[in-house]
Amino acid sequence: MNRLLFRLRELSVQFWFIPAVMTVLALVLAELGVKLEETYGVPKWLTFVYGGGETGARSLLGAIAASSIGVAGTVFSITIAALSYAAGSMGPRLLGNFTSDRGNQLTLGTFISTFAFSLYTLRAVQGGDPPFVPHYNTTAALVFGLACVGMLVYYLAHITGSISMTRVVNSLRNDMRQALLNATEQQDQGPPGAAAPPDNFWDGGEELHAPSSGYLQLLDTELLLKKAGQDHVALRLLVRPGDYVFPNSLIAVGVPRLPKGVMDALTLGDTRTTGQDLEYSVRQLSEVAARALSPGVNDPVTAIDVIDRFGDALCSLQDRRWPDGIFYRDKQLRLVMPVTDFEGLLARMFDMIRQYGAGSPSVTIRLLEVLTVTASCLHDEQRRAVIRRHADMVREDALRVTENSGDRADIEQRYSTLRQLLLGREEVLRR
Repeated sequence: MNRLLFRLRELSVQFWFIPAVMTVLALVLAELGVKLEETYGVPKWLTFVYGGGETGARSLLGAIAASSIGVAGTVFSITIAALSYAAGSMGPRLLGNFTSDRGNQLTLGTFISTFAFSLYTLRAVQGGDPPFVPHYNTTAALVFGLACVGMLVYYLAHITGSISMTRVVNSLRNDMRQALLNATEQQDQGPPGAAAPPDNFWDGGEELHAPSSGYLQLLDTELLLKKAGQDHVALRLLVRPGDYVFPNSLIAVGVPRLPKGVMDALTLGDTRTTGQDLEYSVRQLSEVAARALSPGVNDPVTAIDVIDRFGDALCSLQDRRWPDGIFYRDKQLRLVMPVTDFEGLLARMFDMIRQYGAGSPSVTIRLLEVLTVTASCLHDEQRRAVIRRHADMVREDALRVTENSGDRADIEQRYSTLRQLLLGREEVLRR
């Protein structure tokens, strides 16, 4: 069921999905309008309904159909131009954020459904004696035409804002923060601090090799726990959501044997997706910063914006409990799986920025400042040690390539502030 819901969700965000649904609904509505008028006619007290004749209805419906499909082509062209700009300046992996945007889909759907509605109604207009004019549908076509005008104005404003770098960064920040909050809320079923079994525990277990390849998009943990509990076995996964699974590679070990239907809980696909893949949104933001720091773009302000959003997400997490990937049921070990931890998360956030931004003092200084603020939000000693290690690497890389004495002094001052904060927190904990 989880796999089916996942596939439906992935289908619903496709660029064509909303326009297709709106077009089908428009055709159904057009048919209902024609049938309604053929059965009951038009009451005289409905004065707002179109009251023209056959020729006027044909001209009106033809004009609405022609103009709506023409403007739809213009809207599509603007969308392609926006996608080309996004791919060049922000990275091709962000194209999905634009094609899945509901505002873009609704705008295109409005124009296409209006065209389909008008064209279907036009075929119902008949001459003869007496002629048949679908007054309800013609009136609705007028309303849809006005809606197209409103949607065009909305779209021009929406597409202009959607390619703003700040809005894109904020949107990615929201996705990343929500994914991290959801992950840290997940609690395993074992006792707090449950230790993983020794590596030799899995020696001699039955192995599972991947029958196909692709990114692990969805991992149904509950289904795995259910299957392992039913077969009274322990299962160790070697892959996590976001990992690329190679064909015939070892992905799981079961002791004393594998439970049945392990692959039913693993959904593979050609692309990475948000949700369980905690590092995907982080990598998208990191890529924006890395492109901004490239010599061809040279936009440290965008990189600083990304660093600020990373600090926002880390301070939102604060000292939440991270899943350890060890699951018990009825006091029996049932599942062990790799998970993203705090150290790995910081590496994905800051490694590329540190490597590409070492020669930009403004980026390095802001990175140390954000690490300082993040350290002030945390109380866990191990996580502060991770921050200290990243600060050491940032300082080392920056001082190696920074020649200006003033910039070097600023970097040393920010690093000293962070170190004093960490040392002061350690003194408080010792007391």
